[in-house]
Amino acid sequence: MTPALIVHGGAGAATPPALQAERRSGLTAAFEVGWNILVQGGTALDAVVQATVTLEDHPLFNAGLGSCLTEDGTVEVDVSLMDGTTFQTGAVGAVRNIKNAIQLARAVMTDGRHVFLVGEGAERFAREHGLPHAAEDELITERQYQRWQAQQTTGEPGTVGAVALDSAGGLAAATSTGGVMGKRSGRVGDSAVIGAGTYADSTIGACSVTGDGEHIIRATLARTAVELMRGGKDTAQAARTALAHLTRQTQGEAGLILLDPFGRSGVVYNAESMGAAFRSEGRFVVRI
Repeated sequence: MTPALIVHGGAGAATPPALQAERRSGLTAAFEVGWNILVQGGTALDAVVQATVTLEDHPLFNAGLGSCLTEDGTVEVDVSLMDGTTFQTGAVGAVRNIKNAIQLARAVMTDGRHVFLVGEGAERFAREHGLPHAAEDELITERQYQRWQAQQTTGEPGTVGAVALDSAGGLAAATSTGGVMGKRSGRVGDSAVIGAGTYADSTIGACSVTGDGEHIIRATLARTAVELMRGGKDTAQAARTALAHLTRQTQGEAGLILLDPFGRSGVVYNAESMGAAFRSEGRFVVRI
């Protein structure tokens, strides 16, 4: 089985020219990390986790370092992860002071007692499992702080994610976000919700979603896209149909990445732009 990987850096407003090169570099780096795992025989789950870590560590993506701020001026992140072979999942919501929340979601998955932890309980779980802590101001970039001060709530792509197919035929998906600028503390969006922001089934497909979280939850967009392939649609058709469903039902704005068990991909969005990196016909493609 030939591996496949797609990473995304969020759908939303077009990236300002001054930031395009750095965001392109960030997407490329995330893809390379995940791709190297896959070509060395690693699992799809490891690939999507490490690709997402790379994007969480980049200051120009809305996840981890670089997350937008709540109305209180704090960072609260939402993450989910799904293994399409075992159907194991891990998710955390409204989590503060965690450097890489995707690793916390992975720990929740591995622990197996629960699927979804939020707030202080998730943070305590992270400490108990020795995951890297971050002081509150360590995750706040000057750029996002200035946007918060100016009450600038639009103009930024949101959410990062990845979907992967490994050489054993396993599919996995991951999604991570800082949410929306100025959100209420405690708000949890689609990125933490299995079936909405993230879904994977190794017999059908894997999907990660970005966009208007409340609308995406209402449409259970990730699973909708995957289930459309069960009905016979290819990845591109399924992605377009799912997005049309979202638009028709909610008028929401979103983008999604989708892989099937043969490595065929779908990347669609109805926002102004969406950053993504993938291989197509043996050629590396990165879009901003």
